[in-house]
Order: sequence, then C-alpha cells, then structure tokens
Amino acid sequence: MAEIKKTTILVRREKKLNKEGEKIMTSPEECEALRKAFSGPHGVEEKSMLEILAKCNPADLTTFRKKSPYIFLDDGCCFERWDPFHMKSLEIEFLRFQRAVIQRTMHPWERDALLVRKSLEEKPPLYNLLIELACTRTSDEFLGARKAFQCLYSESVEEFVAVRVEGFQRRLLVALVSTYRYKGMRIDEAVIKLECQKLGRAIKIDKKNEIEKDDEVLRILTTRSKHYLKTIHKCYKESYDSNLEEDLDDIQILRDTVNCLCAPPIYFSKILHTAMSVCPTEQEKEALTRVIVTRTDVDMKDIAEEFNREYGAPLIERIKAAALGNYRDFLVTLVKRGMAN
Repeated sequence: MAEIKKTTILVRREKKLNKEGEKIMTSPEECEALRKAFSGPHGVEEKSMLEILAKCNPADLTTFRKKSPYIFLDDGCCFERWDPFHMKSLEIEFLRFQRAVIQRTMHPWERDALLVRKSLEEKPPLYNLLIELACTRTSDEFLGARKAFQCLYSESVEEFVAVRVEGFQRRLLVALVSTYRYKGMRIDEAVIKLECQKLGRAIKIDKKNEIEKDDEVLRILTTRSKHYLKTIHKCYKESYDSNLEEDLDDIQILRDTVNCLCAPPIYFSKILHTAMSVCPTEQEKEALTRVIVTRTDVDMKDIAEEFNREYGAPLIERIKAAALGNYRDFLVTLVKRGMAN
C-alpha cells in the first residue's frame, strides 16, 4: 500500500511539471481565476495574475486564450488575438488603483477643480457631478476649488459653466457655483413656512413644467443656508406628506440639488449603489473612486449606514464583492478609516 501511495503522489507531481521541470498551469480553477483577474469591472486581481502567469509556459497561454473567447478572438487570423474592446477596458482597470491613489493624495481644491472641468467636458455633461461639488462642499471648500480652477485654467468657474450650458440649467448651475452660503444656524420660522408654501405651490399647483421659470424656487435653492434648507425640507414633508425631492422626481437636476443640499448620505449611497450595479457605465464606475476618496474624512460613516439601511448590505462587503486587487483593498481601507472617525 505504501508503494502505491508513493507512486500516486509522484504521478500527481509530474502533472504539474513540464519537461524542463517548470511548474505549469493545469487546473481549470487557475484558468478561471486568471479570467476573473482580467475581467473587472472595478480593478484587476494583481496577485492572481502574478502567481498564475509566472508559471505559465507558451502552451498554457495558448490554452488560456482558446478557453477565453470573450477575451480573445479567433476570427481567421491563425491565432487568438485580444478583443480590442476588452483590451482597452483592461487598460482602464489597471489604471483604476493608480487614479484612486492620485486622487487621494491631491489637495482637495485641485481635485475638485479638476472634477468641475470634467463635469462639463464629458459627453453627455455630468450636471449631477457639478451640483455635487457645489452643494456637498462647505462654502470655504468650494471657494478654494474656485481659486484652484482659476490658477489651473485662467478662467473662473462661473464663466466656464456659463459658456457651456444654456437655459434653466445655466441659471441654476451658475447660481450654485457662485453662491457663498451663510454657515450659521439662525432661521426665521415665519419665513420658513412662507417659502415652504412657495415651493409647494410651484411644484403642486403651478405644475412641474412651469417650475423652471419660477425665480423664487431658484432663489431659495441657490442662496439659503444648508441648515435653513433642511428645515424647509422638514416643513415640506409635514405640510404635504411627501418629500421635496420625490415631488421633483421628473426634474433630475433639481432633485439632485435638493438631495445634495439636504441629504448628502442618501445621494452618495445611491451613487455607490449604481456604481456597483450590473453593467455600470464608465462614468458610473469612476464615481466609486470619487465618492470614497472625497468623503472618507467627511461623512463616510453616515453614508455607510444609509447604504446598509437602503440596500440591506454593508458597504464594505459590497465593495469586496464588486472590486478586485489593490483597488479593492485601498477602497475598503478608506471606508474603514472613514467609519472609525
């Protein structure tokens, strides 16, 4: 029995060696692990790549290419070639960790200035990103971003926005990026009720298609303090038995404005959920990095709690399931740090 056992062990070892005595990739599990390491959608599994590719010989790589038809094409070229789309996607995934590190180490003013420019240079433009920057930062933080923008691009944020946006969107966005909101807690209850009624009338009586023409709605959202607007939000709920942002559901740009001003954790948890959903766009995937990097030292604990409450899963576990490699580990570390603050 001992001799039979010994022979079996030797045979198994021989299966893992080629004629030069090198280790080779033989198991379907290793092929699948390598495919997964290449597949994103958030980062790549660097450790698996190193461990598996380092022991592959040319025959192994040929086998891997033949068994990965959604990565490599066999279209009559006499060899299996990279699918150009997948190759481009993989290049982006390799860069995802690098970009996250760069964003984390940037001065917040520079980072936000770059994001302001990105928001309107994307096709289609990302109005929600510009609103996010203008409404979730403090007045001093966004003033710093505006200064950085002028230093980097020799123009103001206001003129950058004004020449690229038209109509109601221009009026709203220029006002949002220009305002310097009062930071105190002082409010006037009588004025709160009056302005709550004005919002209710504009939304429920004058019809939503007219709200974009209402200067009072624009004035309230773009000049009042965040504490004041949160109080109006509460008053609206008590008066009309519905949330302000829900009644603005058909006008996304106003809904995003209200959420960013009155309930940032709700807004950011939705952004994260979309980023980690099935088949997100590249813009949505980039938001995963942006939100975690920029909110780690601000309100990550509130965002994680809201995410868990709304989607029934801990944020860290969702990141572990959606992301790969160093990128995944970096994001998880940042979230843990934010939740400990």
